[in-house]
Amino acid sequence: MSSESGQMCYCCSQKSFEACCEPFLLGTAFPATAEELMRSRYSAYVTKNVPYIMETTSPKFRKYYSAKSILEWAASSTWISLEILSASEKRVKFVATYLDGNGELTRHTEDSRFEKIGDRWYFRDGN
Repeated sequence: MSSESGQMCYCCSQKSFEACCEPFLLGTAFPATAEELMRSRYSAYVTKNVPYIMETTSPKFRKYYSAKSILEWAASSTWISLEILSASEKRVKFVATYLDGNGELTRHTEDSRFEKIGDRWYFRDGN
């Protein structure tokens, strides 16, 4: 999954992918905040890194998610941008903009909840 040097991160952080989400997706570093985890999960959707999405979902809630469904959604979407509307210690409200499988522009707004287990952050759920 190595990126081209200097490529801007998919999560719209204005950092390079190498300096932002790539270390998380490669497993060489772990997000220090819920917002970093949210951003890295968005980048995982863009790069279709379903194992990362599943691994960063809380073990208590993982059973509610299907790797197959995640891959189908990620693969049928053309990801455009991520905008963080607000972030606190355990919540991140965001808008992900993408073209759906029919080519229609879609803005997915979500208020996601996160939890820290040990020294790692996990996605719990969102609405």
